[in-house]
Amino acid sequence: MTDAASGQEILAFDLLGGEARVRELADRFYDLMDLEPEFAELRALHPPSLEGSRDKLFWFLCGWLGGPSHYIERFGHPRLRARHLPFEIGTRERDQWMRCMALAMQDLGIDDALQMRLMQALWQTADWMRNVPR
Repeated sequence: MTDAASGQEILAFDLLGGEARVRELADRFYDLMDLEPEFAELRALHPPSLEGSRDKLFWFLCGWLGGPSHYIERFGHPRLRARHLPFEIGTRERDQWMRCMALAMQDLGIDDALQMRLMQALWQTADWMRNVPR
């Protein structure tokens, strides 16, 4: 997205509202995953405590959205597919992840145009993460 007055690109990180809003998004995502039965298979791929997962998603999203590179500073390149290969990820898990993220964005009242932009980009990554043919 470009600022009409300056002609400069506005980062998705800034459009979302910075670190505080990214943290809210990561937390809401994992709250939904933990509470809603429709995400049970996705939840089963995670450890009993979601605290580490919450932090990693927050750190990753900050950088992915154009903000601080917290994840890279801690762990190096995300290597998302390699890091997720130990888990069976099929279309069901992909779709649950995407639905959970969509609901988290809706619950936070994120602008519809920004939601659409982010969901399109996240879809490409989520689909690429599949490693089983179901």
